[in-house]
Amino acid sequence: MIAREPTIARLASAQNLLLDPFGLTPAHLQRALGEIMSHGVDDADLYFQYTRSEGWSLEEGIVKTGSFSIDQGVGVRAVSGEKTAFAYSDDLSWASLIDAAHTVRTISAQGQSRKVRTPATKMAKTRSLYPGLDPITTLDSSAKVALLEKVERLAKAKDPRVVQVMAGMASEYDVVLVARADGTLAADVRPLIRLSVTVIAEQKGRREVGSAGGGGRYGLAYFDEAMVQSYVDEAVAAALTNLDARPAPAGEMVVVLGSGWPGILLHEAVGHGLEGDFNRKGSSAFAGRIGKRVAAKGVTVLDDGTIADRRGSLNMDDEGHATQKNVLIEDGILRGYIQDSMNARLMGVKPTGNGRRESYAHVPMPRMTNTYMLGGDKSPDEIVASIKKGLYATNFGGGQVDITSGKFVFSASQAYWVENGQIQYPVKGATLVGNGPDALTRVSMIGNDMRLDSGVGTCGKEGQSVPVGVGQPTLRIDGLTVGGTA
Repeated sequence: MIAREPTIARLASAQNLLLDPFGLTPAHLQRALGEIMSHGVDDADLYFQYTRSEGWSLEEGIVKTGSFSIDQGVGVRAVSGEKTAFAYSDDLSWASLIDAAHTVRTISAQGQSRKVRTPATKMAKTRSLYPGLDPITTLDSSAKVALLEKVERLAKAKDPRVVQVMAGMASEYDVVLVARADGTLAADVRPLIRLSVTVIAEQKGRREVGSAGGGGRYGLAYFDEAMVQSYVDEAVAAALTNLDARPAPAGEMVVVLGSGWPGILLHEAVGHGLEGDFNRKGSSAFAGRIGKRVAAKGVTVLDDGTIADRRGSLNMDDEGHATQKNVLIEDGILRGYIQDSMNARLMGVKPTGNGRRESYAHVPMPRMTNTYMLGGDKSPDEIVASIKKGLYATNFGGGQVDITSGKFVFSASQAYWVENGQIQYPVKGATLVGNGPDALTRVSMIGNDMRLDSGVGTCGKEGQSVPVGVGQPTLRIDGLTVGGTA
């Protein structure tokens, strides 16, 4: 939903934090942008940001670290053709702002000054997907420590084989203000929380690890008794399962991916290849393939920044555009790419609300928000039962992809060997090796259990990290290469 009242409230919050204390007004911002545009650049924007963050971690029964930080600043950008000039500063004074504006405008090919009419300020339409609260203040310090101690207590009580528990909690209050050369003014107030649990279980001298956690754009009350217990149960179950794991077999085989977090493979192997910058430059395996079949029938992939309270969701992107629900692949046919404003302009299409940056000290680029595949009509049990011999991977650790070739490598943190439709035993050391575009054509069964991850994803690209979400139903992929240890 796009609403006016919360948008006004967010603009007021941003002005109170980022402009008023430094004697700045929206008129100052338009004047600075006018200075940049007077040199004939194609586009320009200002990105103000105030971030307050806090972290706590528990290890060996003690809350050993607590951190708190405040950062603020402004990023000033000018775009001319394919070239970008960028300057940033943690000084929010008018003198610093106009100095940065004069620095970046030199990127223009024309170089000479000209008069430009400064457009009237207009309020951008943004969404209202989460509360504009400061999550750090939603629990006091003693309650935060008690919550982490409860995590350890619950995990130790769950099973005597649990010998060590590590828990961490992070909260962030992020306020951003974007002013664009066309007069657009937009703001967002972004809460973000995360709780993580890692346990080590020991049996007969063997130690194994299990992890779980989650979060989103909430206050810390989100981590209630039931939620904390579910994270503990999942982490302990994973560690205990891995205690019985055998070495994974290797070779080409049927692989079934579980629902939820295994969508990280989709994010890496396919999502990055659908970002506009790689396709504009022709370096993606998906470049020039709009309207063509790139996946099996039934495969529909979306990037959706509009899901309420999700870690990857935003009321607006970092260029002031309202986020969108973008269909990337529909029933196997490539429909579009993820775009920021510069790549959209150069490709002759509209921005998709995916211009994102790590902070005011970084330039925006096309990035994913919540990327997921829609569900099909098969039950998960039916899909697992269809495996004659193969791997059922229910959780993943890290992975990487080569955008140009589409090749990926992923490590499964939890997986099972299946024969004749029956789960035989857990395995460890399994890595999935394949090619993203090719793997999509090998999807032969799609589950009816689509779910999003619990809210733990962070995506890296060109040195910048941003929070994201992933999701998928249970999937059967025929003929993936598994690198094993057996």
